[in-house]
Amino acid sequence: MVLLLIPGLPGATELLVMGIALALYVGLPAAGMILIYNFLDGKRGYEKRISELERKVETLESELAEE
Repeated sequence: MVLLLIPGLPGATELLVMGIALALYVGLPAAGMILIYNFLDGKRGYEKRISELERKVETLESELAEE
């Protein structure tokens, strides 16, 4: 607490404002990038899963046709 009272150093209010500004200018864009990445990754995950299921259906159909 003594460090906050030294002249020339920012006080508690200024540190709080700088922390909020840092959170807004760095945190929000980072969160946005993470959300976009997860959205796109999930979309690619569905395409991969669908292709695997289609491959399994083809193999089962070919096995059924052989019998």
